[in-house]
Amino acid sequence: MGDSLRRVPAWAWLVGIVVASSLFRWWHGRGMVAPFIMVDELIYSDLARSLASGDGLEVRGEPYLVSLVYPLLLAPVYALFDSLPDAYAAVKVVNAIVMSTAAIPAYLLARRVLPAGLSLLAALLAVAVPSMAYTGTVMTENAFYPAFLLVGWALVRMLERPTPGAQILTLALALGAALIRVQGIALVLGVLTAPLLLRRALPRYAPLYGIAVGGGVLVVLAQLARGSDLSSLLGAYAVVGEGGYDLGQVLRFLLWHAAELDLYLGVFPLVAFALLLVRARALDPPLQAVLAAAGSLSVWVLLVVSTFASQFASNRIQERNMFFLAPLFLVALLAWVDRGAPRPRVAATVAAFVLGALPALIPYERFIETGVKSDTLMLLPLWELQDRIGLDRIDDVVLAVGLLAAVAFLIVPQRYALAFPVAGLVYFALAFPPIQLGRPNGLEQASIGALFQGIRAEHRDWIDRAVPDGAEVAIVWTGRPDRFTVNLNEFFSRSVGPVYVTDLGVPGSLPETRVEVDERTGRFRPPVRARYVVVDGSIAPDGRVLARDEGWGLALWETSGELISTTSVTGLYPNDTWSGREVRWRRLRCRGGELRVALSSDPTTFRREQLVTAYTGVDTVVTARFGPAEQATLAVQLAPRRGVCEVRFRIERTVVPGGGDSRVLGAHFNAFDYREP
Repeated sequence: MGDSLRRVPAWAWLVGIVVASSLFRWWHGRGMVAPFIMVDELIYSDLARSLASGDGLEVRGEPYLVSLVYPLLLAPVYALFDSLPDAYAAVKVVNAIVMSTAAIPAYLLARRVLPAGLSLLAALLAVAVPSMAYTGTVMTENAFYPAFLLVGWALVRMLERPTPGAQILTLALALGAALIRVQGIALVLGVLTAPLLLRRALPRYAPLYGIAVGGGVLVVLAQLARGSDLSSLLGAYAVVGEGGYDLGQVLRFLLWHAAELDLYLGVFPLVAFALLLVRARALDPPLQAVLAAAGSLSVWVLLVVSTFASQFASNRIQERNMFFLAPLFLVALLAWVDRGAPRPRVAATVAAFVLGALPALIPYERFIETGVKSDTLMLLPLWELQDRIGLDRIDDVVLAVGLLAAVAFLIVPQRYALAFPVAGLVYFALAFPPIQLGRPNGLEQASIGALFQGIRAEHRDWIDRAVPDGAEVAIVWTGRPDRFTVNLNEFFSRSVGPVYVTDLGVPGSLPETRVEVDERTGRFRPPVRARYVVVDGSIAPDGRVLARDEGWGLALWETSGELISTTSVTGLYPNDTWSGREVRWRRLRCRGGELRVALSSDPTTFRREQLVTAYTGVDTVVTARFGPAEQATLAVQLAPRRGVCEVRFRIERTVVPGGGDSRVLGAHFNAFDYREP
């Protein structure tokens, strides 16, 4: 049996790894029922749909540049499937295949310094990393991961044999990665820096630096000729290039990101990498090239990511933007094992204990929050552990485990050194359940929660099902329902077009139009010309209802062509469902009917039962009582007076929550649902 397995060619094993990984990721991707990394997933799906329809790179009908290659990759899917839920399922299949191909460049990279067997283990480790869970999301990570490893392989190859062709190929691949996501610029910097680390044959890199300098000058001149800043080259991320960074904050985030990368890898790979660096000059040239490539790319990626996070994501560690470095260090670990696992006493002791303790420097109380579900997956197992053991702080556990790993690294005999990469494989496997399947914080639960926040109708494409083919549906967002009611309905229904807001914008800074309603006439300023429109119950257009999302109180209306609101609601706080002491609902052109109001309280704010009383002005009084953790529906029969129906709601108990919030809070008015007689 053993001889038969050894006779299987390496390429067959590699194909098997890619296929097995693709099937595994596809299977688990089925549990992802909706996108939850907003607005990123919406942007990439919109760009792909726009390309598929021949409109270029657009979001909500306006030019939007954040990625070219990934939308191009997905565009055929959106051209093939009319149903967006079906297209979403197909996108996850594409993601599973594309991201699993990372095993191929990982294998090619490892083969520069390792025999075939260990190179296959490197390929397996590359598709076992926790961030492979992003195959269930519509994110550029799916394309960037294999692209990065391809750049890494080309860079090592270039450092070994710096021919003009190898230099041009490596630089082209790095620039191609930047077309997947702007962060690829860090790879260009890494490619330009790596030869300097080896400090040999630098004149042979004249083509590389000549092309880089010449291209840079041409770009600067082109921007000057257009009268544009260099930061505009970053597209939607232009704000990142406007400066204003604090050096101290950047250095803190650099430390935390390095510590999280150490945590992500499980300590051993970084310790092995450090020990190889100590004796780098005595190593064979191919391994020196791997170390130079890994060091150069890692420094630039960590620096760029930390700088960005220090100003634009100060509550998160951006693991999502650096996890792709992992295979470089895993290959270094395998190379260290293959070369006899040398452990110079002083260097090994210092490296093991410093890097074993490094993850404990992360302020977990700051970073373990909902953002880790999208950005810092390796904190999800710690979050689950913290909840299970009931500790306020997880630092001590991380420190203890890190120091145990350091001791293990120092005492395991050299002949068993292969146990370290195998332990890494087990480590990744143990991280998978809490990351993918964990309750309540795993990615599947995040996806289910996002769908609940955005769509509660039976079908995710309920809007498309209710309008004719080719129809355009506008959405008016008042800030009362969750922002996901806009984002997910856009994601799953092709017919959804322009977005209008009556107060603050939908989070995400995408193109939208702000409008106001004239309470006397019900007309919008500027006019909203839409035959079909989705609104919540605080707006009732002059028209007829075609479909409803009962859970959110959303309705799809057909109008005469111009949106005129016959309904107004006052007494709710902007972009919120909280009321004060009184709420008023008023409808013009009213012929009676029934108003159903979905109410709830909040156990963190109230301890006693709430009472809401509705007055119609004609001696009709309806009440609803509900506890702090309960929901209620208040049904009010309407009686028009001169064509106007009006309901006043009085909230018995109010509270000022404090902590900087001076609002007087009463109850949540989650939805208004008007039914004609």
